[in-house]
Amino acid sequence: MIDHIIANIRNDLLGILDENQMKLLSEVLAKHLLPLQSATTESKNEKSDMLPVFIAAKRVEGCSEKSLRYYESTIRNMLESIGKPECQITTENLRSYLDTYQRRGTVSKVTLDNVRRILSSFFAWLEDEDYIVKSPVRRIHKVKTGKTVKETYSDESLELMRDHCDNARDLAMIDLLASTGIRVGELVKLNRSDVDFENRECIVFGKGNKQRKVYFDARTKIHLQRYLGERTDGNEALFVSLLKPFDRLQISGVEIRLRKIGRELSFHKVHPHKFRRTLATMAIDKGMPIEQVQQLLGHQSIDTTLQYAMVNQNNVKESHRKYIG
Repeated sequence: MIDHIIANIRNDLLGILDENQMKLLSEVLAKHLLPLQSATTESKNEKSDMLPVFIAAKRVEGCSEKSLRYYESTIRNMLESIGKPECQITTENLRSYLDTYQRRGTVSKVTLDNVRRILSSFFAWLEDEDYIVKSPVRRIHKVKTGKTVKETYSDESLELMRDHCDNARDLAMIDLLASTGIRVGELVKLNRSDVDFENRECIVFGKGNKQRKVYFDARTKIHLQRYLGERTDGNEALFVSLLKPFDRLQISGVEIRLRKIGRELSFHKVHPHKFRRTLATMAIDKGMPIEQVQQLLGHQSIDTTLQYAMVNQNNVKESHRKYIG
């Protein structure tokens, strides 16, 4: 830029100044202007911290605080490990960082790809905001993760868990998880006022505080009403602790309770998310359109719904005989 300005000044004065004067002019301009160019370059290369600005942008977009903390810690770890300003980080730097991250031994390929996706989001934002010319993550492709068939609850397992409940709250909680497929985080946020018993539906707040309706069956309605009828507290929460002061039930409380039931029944890995996967699989097996399953579960991408729903192999076999065999 400065070189271009000096050249333009020289061209404008050609024919006005003689050769010695032009030489002197060039030296004077170079002496006073080139240091400004160096100072500008150094200023641009100084370590900047665009992470807080990026996090603020994601917060405005509606990301939850939990997601924001994950974004911030993941990106901060990368920046501290590489030790360069964002604008100087190259594809090779990021590949080396991800390779080192993977070599720790305890990191799954799914986790590694999550890190890659977050870094991609950060650098794509820097590119969109004109802080960098091109994202260095563009040439780092998705990490290949082997597909594993994840377990779901059988009808028998669900009935045994219901029978094993020694209080109305746990029974209502299992029924609601099984019939709606809501996330455990959505379950604990529910208030009594969110439930419409007449239409057997309730409004939940999903990721990014997005609202959606979910639906429950008649059995869940009966057990929920029975549980609420037994309550003597004034807490607005739909599910509360069993002991005083009857505070809103937390995610950890739900997980601990379900693990306890699972241990007593000798079941393998009983946790809230398994109810969600079970509902998705059952819905697809029974012919529910995948788009409706996606809406029911509150997924932004249909690919996510397909990952949750592990189609019953027996149904695949019967369909093969029907349509092909």
